[in-house]
Amino acid sequence: MSLRPAHATHDLSIPKTQITATLSSFRAWVLVVSALLVLLGRSHVQAATLPSGFTETLIASGIASPTAMAFAPDGRLFVCEQGGKLRVIKNGTLLSTPFVTLTVDSSGERGLLGVAFDPNFTTNHYVYYTTYSSPIHNRVVRYTGTGDVAVSGSGVAILELDNLSSATFHNGGAMHFGKDGKLYIAVGENTTPSNAQTLANLLGKMLRINSDGTIPTDNPFYNTTTGKNRAIWALGLRNPFTFAVQPGTGDIFINDVGQNTWEEINEGIAGANYGWPATEGYTSNSSYVSPLYAYDHANGCAITGGAFYNPTTVQFPSTYVGEYFFADYCAGWIKKYDPVSDSVASFASGISAPVDLHVASDGSLYYLAIGSGSTTGAVYRVRYTASQPPSITSQPASQTVPIGGAVTFSVSATGSAPLSYQWQRNGTNITGATSASYTRSSVTTTDNGASFRCVVTNAYGTATSNTAILTVLNNTAPTGTITAPTGGTLYTAGSTVN
Repeated sequence: MSLRPAHATHDLSIPKTQITATLSSFRAWVLVVSALLVLLGRSHVQAATLPSGFTETLIASGIASPTAMAFAPDGRLFVCEQGGKLRVIKNGTLLSTPFVTLTVDSSGERGLLGVAFDPNFTTNHYVYYTTYSSPIHNRVVRYTGTGDVAVSGSGVAILELDNLSSATFHNGGAMHFGKDGKLYIAVGENTTPSNAQTLANLLGKMLRINSDGTIPTDNPFYNTTTGKNRAIWALGLRNPFTFAVQPGTGDIFINDVGQNTWEEINEGIAGANYGWPATEGYTSNSSYVSPLYAYDHANGCAITGGAFYNPTTVQFPSTYVGEYFFADYCAGWIKKYDPVSDSVASFASGISAPVDLHVASDGSLYYLAIGSGSTTGAVYRVRYTASQPPSITSQPASQTVPIGGAVTFSVSATGSAPLSYQWQRNGTNITGATSASYTRSSVTTTDNGASFRCVVTNAYGTATSNTAILTVLNNTAPTGTITAPTGGTLYTAGSTVN
């Protein structure tokens, strides 16, 4: 990604060469795509200016030129360093021993960047990372991990990208698993704009592969390309340094770093052409997909970091749910984009070179700042600490079940902890029903038409959910019995069994 301030004559960039994966103490699959910022005029890491009610905490410092981070499903945070080390933050402590140390070319935008965990990491023993090889190119590698370190010598390359020119910029770098379980990889055009518009190489593209490195047959260009180029999912990108996948919906937002004028947030669409180098910023040309949002270089110079606010536990006020956080490396701010209202608002400022953002499962926002020198990179956590009354974020739904069936009503709420729950039937408290969900294991006809709701309370107020109606059908579900063939009957291939 070429991080160019307005009127700059050189790139502020994130070197990219090696993609390293990381693993959880069980096992994890991690993907790391290389790309690293060569930072010009960096300032020291310092606390951000945040909205009222928000505070930040320094989680770890002394990280050498950090470029990307990702949470393992067990809560550990993995951070990429430009020089090739993949660091582990465990229980709030930066471990002295890296998960893996890779030999990288850290010139220009080369180095180590990007880490992602396979959604099935608890049953897998693999970690993925991307590394460079001679001749210099990026590759995606599967690595086996154990505990907080990788097993030496267990790397297996699953995708070899195209050889790079002598130019060290525009490598892209981000890598995440989508809702479909496929691995998406953002690749820059290596400072050759024509690469972005050809299907003959993987540069200037979004790629999509299976976790074993094979290529999904439903990729949009699978039948019009051959070999590894079938991995192309979208094209026309200059330097997609970061992107994010929205939990739940699976929507993908791609941040493309611009050249002289525009920074873009693009909606990830299979087969899309985002227009570089024919267009930059908004376009009315129907041949290209126009950005969801673009800002000019009067407001920044390099879009970095993207994270949807859809955590398992909502810690921020409910108005933040579904919004997309993004940052600018040069301007040092974090803003939020609301996809529903198509509006942007400021969130934080005064950050020293932010390069990555992530929302943790507990609802905290983490940002990664490079800062100055080789030892001042840091990870910060942002939380909402103001007094917040409860707010219902997910309502219980009306349900229909047969006699004897089970039914569960659930509610989700935000607000200052601790939250207490009390379920009511027809407006009367149900004894012992004091969790976020309520289950009746065997309904009867007397339950038909009953209404259920939940009252959520904390020290600052009370919120009552919508009412859900239970409908009980006066029959039972059918029961099937297999009468033929009899147990133990052998099956011959090609025969028909009735």
